[in-house]
Amino acid sequence: VVDQVKPWVASITVESLIRGFLYDFTDESSGSGFVVSPDGYVVTNFHVVEGARDIMVHLPEGKSYKASVAGGDRVTDIAVLKIDAQNLPNATFGDSDRLNVGDWVITVGNALALRGGPTVALGIVSGLGRTINTERGQFYGLIQTDAAINSGNSGGPLINLAGQVVGINQAMQREATGIGFAISSSTAAPIIDSLIEHGRVVRPLIGLIGQDVTPAISNELRLTVTDGVVVSAMSRDGPAYQAGIRIGDVITKIDDIATPDTAEFLTRLWAYEIGDLIQVEYYHNNKPMVASVELIERP
Repeated sequence: VVDQVKPWVASITVESLIRGFLYDFTDESSGSGFVVSPDGYVVTNFHVVEGARDIMVHLPEGKSYKASVAGGDRVTDIAVLKIDAQNLPNATFGDSDRLNVGDWVITVGNALALRGGPTVALGIVSGLGRTINTERGQFYGLIQTDAAINSGNSGGPLINLAGQVVGINQAMQREATGIGFAISSSTAAPIIDSLIEHGRVVRPLIGLIGQDVTPAISNELRLTVTDGVVVSAMSRDGPAYQAGIRIGDVITKIDDIATPDTAEFLTRLWAYEIGDLIQVEYYHNNKPMVASVELIERP
């Protein structure tokens, strides 16, 4: 499997200009990526290339290419780079929705920027549909794995034993051992397609931030529901507020389809088009309510 995937796994080096109080200086960092098309499109994490002024993509056959950012999406932490190359070996995507906890997976990437080729680690799927909070924001629907994800192999592929990409390595938990996270291929694939075609991702906006109902939150707010999304913040000029939804309300369904957690809520929400009118079922002070919300474009 490693021999099969090595030809399309890339290491990425980035040079950024850091503006200091007294003088500016150059910072160098590294990450990983993988080729997704023969004509030179390479996927990595958005945080790997954010703010970079010089990006180089290094492929296993020994060639290095200057890269430009074709598009980036901060919400999912995905970026697509473009290099001037043709006839490249490229990755194929597997169906992450078919993963089960306990399945074997492999991470491949430029861990710690070590010389001598990519670092390979074997592990299992430890959890699915995870939500984590980071300094870059909140991320949903992630694959949790105990296969090593270290500094430098962010943006590299998480692959199954058929050599297919089922995730994009994204984050590790520094305070824990054997806990890393990857963006699922089912989430990433349409984002990548949109970034290649349009250079950006067009999403509908409902105008709220939510978090999963947990036993602790349910007890604190004295909720009568055990599943759903608690509204934790919202914009007063957003569609949800205008429709009557408020902070502390618990959203349980969109168009009669259950939204038991934030990942499912966002998956449902982002399947709609700008201007669609959706029916949101929610609880306000433990009373069931329904609101009609017209979605607008996310900035």
